[in-house]
Amino acid sequence: MRAFSWVSIVWRGLRYLAIASLRLMSVEHHLRAIPLFAALDDEGLASVAALATEFKAPAGQVLIETGHPATGAFVIEEGTVRVDLRDGSHVERGAGDSVGELAVLAEMPRTARVVTTSDVTALAIRRDDLTALLHDQPTIAVAMLRALATRLAEVS
Repeated sequence: MRAFSWVSIVWRGLRYLAIASLRLMSVEHHLRAIPLFAALDDEGLASVAALATEFKAPAGQVLIETGHPATGAFVIEEGTVRVDLRDGSHVERGAGDSVGELAVLAEMPRTARVVTTSDVTALAIRRDDLTALLHDQPTIAVAMLRALATRLAEVS
């Protein structure tokens, strides 16, 4: 009976590791298709994947509320969101886009409201993790800077 218990424990541990490895590979696969992360080497991509938490949100869910503290950023894998700007206008974002990183980088409250307009699958990265990641992976910082500059040019 005792040998069976150890075999069972080892089997469960191996199964858990296999599931965790598959999750990381899936997240890395999604990240590779996102322009913000496409230029990263495998190590950098693995770093991002380890920090990201994948989640699903139904249409109509508020992801970010204007004026709230910036606790993290989101990278949209599937679906669309509407970003409601302070001037009353709005823009749509979809697969491959990120939202919420401006307030994180500026260390200020949220400047826009973000609502899902369809069912969304996204990755969430906490503020502290994102900040550390940008220090450790300058390639991500450069890619994010390009994305933010493009976004600012669109609204100017």
